[in-house]
Amino acid sequence: MVDADQTFVIVGGGLAGAKAAETLREEGFSGRVILICDERDHPYERPPLSKGYLLGKEERDSVFVHEPAWYAAHDIELHLGQTVDAIDRTAKTVRFGDDGTVVHYDKLLLATGAEPRRLDIPGTDLAGVHHLRRLAHAERLKHVLTNLGRDNGHLVIAGAGWIGLEVAAAAREYGAEVTVVHRGPTPLHSVLGPELGQLFAELHREHGVRFHFGARLTEIVGQDGMVLAARTDDGEEHPAHDVLAAIGAAPRTHLAETAGLEVADRAHGGGIVVDERLRTSDPDIYATGDVVSFPHTLFDTRLRVEHWANALNGGPAAARSMLGHDVTYDRVPYFFSDQYDLGMEYSGWAPPGSYDQVVIRGDAGKREFIAFWLKDGRVLAGMNVNVWDVTDKIQRLIRGKDRVNTENLADPHIPLETLAP
Repeated sequence: MVDADQTFVIVGGGLAGAKAAETLREEGFSGRVILICDERDHPYERPPLSKGYLLGKEERDSVFVHEPAWYAAHDIELHLGQTVDAIDRTAKTVRFGDDGTVVHYDKLLLATGAEPRRLDIPGTDLAGVHHLRRLAHAERLKHVLTNLGRDNGHLVIAGAGWIGLEVAAAAREYGAEVTVVHRGPTPLHSVLGPELGQLFAELHREHGVRFHFGARLTEIVGQDGMVLAARTDDGEEHPAHDVLAAIGAAPRTHLAETAGLEVADRAHGGGIVVDERLRTSDPDIYATGDVVSFPHTLFDTRLRVEHWANALNGGPAAARSMLGHDVTYDRVPYFFSDQYDLGMEYSGWAPPGSYDQVVIRGDAGKREFIAFWLKDGRVLAGMNVNVWDVTDKIQRLIRGKDRVNTENLADPHIPLETLAP
């Protein structure tokens, strides 16, 4: 029974942690809520960092989850610029890394997120090498793109995932020259496969982006602390004034590991292992957001999902689970992207090798269509491109787990809702 004498501690001040704190109060929890954020900024949402805010179309204040005064008004003890360096599971305490303060918890939520993977090559200490994960990174990168556009400068991007492509689009809108180096044969190959990855390659080429596929950076060449070029393992050298490392993110599991919690290995996506209620191997410690590996009944596997919707939905789910509610976290993975005049939404999970058919509904040439990935006639994932208000219908098809008529699925004149069970 939860009562006013209990203390719930949340480590991680991103969207997941902020939404968990909000949900605890909405559900009537009257005990102490402590939210610990290692950044000095109030909790914020990350999508604008590579989209609207980076492009200068959204104001800085628009990224924050709540107004600063919201936390005190809801009796949330917010600790900004603080880290936790140890969990004592026996004493049920966490220790602040800055001053050694020890805080007791009755329930603990780890929402520590992920951090950018680093390029392990010479030259990464140069001033023009960047990452994009935090608000401070986005502020710096916006200034860099502005200068590159004004001076016809060159940006080399390592990685053609979502962050790499969104920054490439932003850089081109600023007027910068852009080269993307990617180890795969197409952009987004590990997410969309070759069929749809090629569409994004064509989109970016039309806007002047140069791609170098099947290669990786081996050195960033500089002089007097500034970037001059980027070299690849096939002997090519690309002129560069700045370099963005966009080669993925690693879950921040160190705190959980040192506390002896179960953590998945990198071969299985990494992350803190949780059950369907988002409980870790310690029944009083929960985890949510980018950092967790959770079992998904729809896909019969463990997933680690790094997208905005997972934080938005996972934070509240973890909070309710901490309160003793009957929770099963099985949201269909969802994310969105905006690049130039292309907007898309993706629902589901269908990495290469998991599907045997791709069905296109609409006109891919005009970039107004829905793509479906299927296995044995069952819809695993769907991506709507410049077609809107269909996400719920796509997710119903995925949840149905039934075979569908692929001819009907491809026919835009047949309503999607008639195909769902």
